[in-house]
Amino acid sequence: MEYILIFISAIFVNNIVLSQFLGICPFLGVSKKIETAKGMGLAVTFVLVIATIVTYLLQIWVLNPFGLQYLQTIVFILVIAALVQMVEIVLKKLSPSLYQALGVFLPLITTNCCILGVAILVANGTYNGQGLEPNLLTGIIYALATALGFALALIVFAGLREQLSLVRVPKGVEGMSIALVTAGLLALAFMGFSGIDKGIAQFFS
Repeated sequence: MEYILIFISAIFVNNIVLSQFLGICPFLGVSKKIETAKGMGLAVTFVLVIATIVTYLLQIWVLNPFGLQYLQTIVFILVIAALVQMVEIVLKKLSPSLYQALGVFLPLITTNCCILGVAILVANGTYNGQGLEPNLLTGIIYALATALGFALALIVFAGLREQLSLVRVPKGVEGMSIALVTAGLLALAFMGFSGIDKGIAQFFS
């Protein structure tokens, strides 16, 4: 049950983009088409989960034992950058069209604060673990749920922007202005999930 609560909380209640405002750059930049949003969501999910595992093990086995915690941010960025390069090479060979569609935003995953933020939270054991002892398993579940929450928000937002492209909007709010208003309304909609994890926990307790 606790693992299910982690999933629900990370995807809906504490959505990394709409509640914690991390990963805003790709959220706004790669949300014009649903297909592109799906590709970015998949790439972020892969990088986030693998980066969380690798950075957690580095933190426990290398940085903490040798007193190198001050190198955490630099080491984590290097790990994420290497993983992004791997994703970039794979996409270029397997799906050139998606690689072209993602464009400059694919390398920007390297500096995506969503990935770095989750990696640091899991490594430090400061994420919302629903009362569970922070460890690698709960960290992986939290990272996967966070990535799915990011992908969900990105795809829903892309769908809304596709619909907006088919309707007439006032000239003063065309382009990014109406996108930001829509993002704000989407964030308000997700606020409706607030407390649902606690309600489920009380129901099954």
